Amino acid sequence: MIKILFKFIALSILIGSFATAWYWNEYQLFLKENIQLPDKQEKYILSISKGALLRDIAQDLQQQKIISNALFFRIYARVSNQAQKIKAGEYALNSDMTVVNVLTLLVSGKVTQYTQTIIEGLTVKESLQRIARDKSLIHSEDFSLPISRDDLISLQKKLGDQHKTLEGLLFPDTYNFPKGTTELQFIKRAYDRMQRILSQEWQAREKQTPLKSPYEALILASIVEKESGVSSERNKIAGVFIRRMNKGMRLQSDPTIIYGMGDTYKGNIRRRDINQKTAYNTYQIPRLPPTPIAIAGREAIHAVLHPDKGKSLYFVADGSGGHVFSNSLKEHNRAVRKYILKKK
Repeated sequence: MIKILFKFIALSILIGSFATAWYWNEYQLFLKENIQLPDKQEKYILSISKGALLRDIAQDLQQQKIISNALFFRIYARVSNQAQKIKAGEYALNSDMTVVNVLTLLVSGKVTQYTQTIIEGLTVKESLQRIARDKSLIHSEDFSLPISRDDLISLQKKLGDQHKTLEGLLFPDTYNFPKGTTELQFIKRAYDRMQRILSQEWQAREKQTPLKSPYEALILASIVEKESGVSSERNKIAGVFIRRMNKGMRLQSDPTIIYGMGDTYKGNIRRRDINQKTAYNTYQIPRLPPTPIAIAGREAIHAVLHPDKGKSLYFVADGSGGHVFSNSLKEHNRAVRKYILKKK
């Protein structure tokens, strides 16, 4: 009887050893095998909600047939001490990844990033309309299309801004953000970045400038941005405006007329528009407009604080995107006849 018992125990141990070895081998193969993406996709976005349990994550992966064994996934997460380190968010999986790679990604927090671009030369309203259309951002009920004046005022209060408007106060760039970002968080990033860039450029400015504050620099930069069809001309255009300011001349910039006209602008400037006095029409006012007229990039800001040292006081579009610069009104009128009126 004892011999039979020992044989049974020995057989049980042998079977158990074989079973353990088999499971161990399967476990090792599981860790090395590539994941399978649904419908043979090249990329799959896995969403991990905040507070999700390891068991639920593993089960979801198995149900999607991305992994073959939820239990093995849970075992590996625990023995590797990563079970409590998984971070919420969206993760991009690809078919070259193994289970080990997947868990490393979930622990890293390197979530899928979305992008939105704020473009130089657009107004703040135009930029906010683009942001409002971005379905990757979370939008509040009081921020929807069309963007109203009340929306702008409300947003300005939330940002704690004390200027007359938000015009020009968002920094133009392409921003990356994860899912779950609100439009206010996105806008604040662009707003805060403009404050930092403007401060940096102001600190490094040429001291002999008629511009009295960073905000005045931003106002002039916005005009330069709208006037600059060729980026290499920004410093020359800035130089023209700075010299006109030093001489007490009016800036006489067409984009300021257009901005002051608002929705009444229909694509062309008439003589009566030039003669119409608005707070922004620099043909009529002997100073800068009260606010920026568009979003200016860092190059335009830098240009007005480090303007070209030439002598030109006028410029006119040459029809190819650039400008012809003149030192005198006589030269300028000749250029206007040639390039605008098409007369010799």
